[in-house]
Amino acid sequence: MNPFAPPSATAAAPQPQSYPFAPPASAPPVNPFAPPVSYAGAEPVPPPPIAPDGPGQVAYGYPGPPHAGYGAVPYPVADGYGWPGMQAPNNGMGTAALVLGIISALGFFMWPVALVLGVLALVFGGIGRGRSRRGEATNPGVALAGIICGATGIVLALGMVAFVIALYA
Repeated sequence: MNPFAPPSATAAAPQPQSYPFAPPASAPPVNPFAPPVSYAGAEPVPPPPIAPDGPGQVAYGYPGPPHAGYGAVPYPVADGYGWPGMQAPNNGMGTAALVLGIISALGFFMWPVALVLGVLALVFGGIGRGRSRRGEATNPGVALAGIICGATGIVLALGMVAFVIALYA
């Protein structure tokens, strides 16, 4: 058929063109979950063997239910979470040192309270730094900041005591 011919020159109705990118109609869809097919009349492929200690690696997430019976825990776990041998970091002392140190430094005008809180911040910060050196805590910087704030609170409280003594003496 001539594409430049006038419309009256067409003798027959145009044939519908097939879509050039369509999949072939003869191929059935492939099932990706189907078992492997045997080749040349052989038997199907057997499944992989299972290891003596179980089917494989434990999936990511929380451990499954205990296997020693209903309600029995096969290993010690804190509050039912975590894996055996893992412990949560013990960051409480460093955090307490920072909080007490900040309160001591900001409340130095109440010098008796600031002295007590500053000393407690120094003690808790030292314990927190020791725990971080042993690997029991993960916040050595917070504990150090608590020590620094506690020492600053003590110095400011002692300065306040000196100011009060100088004012009334």
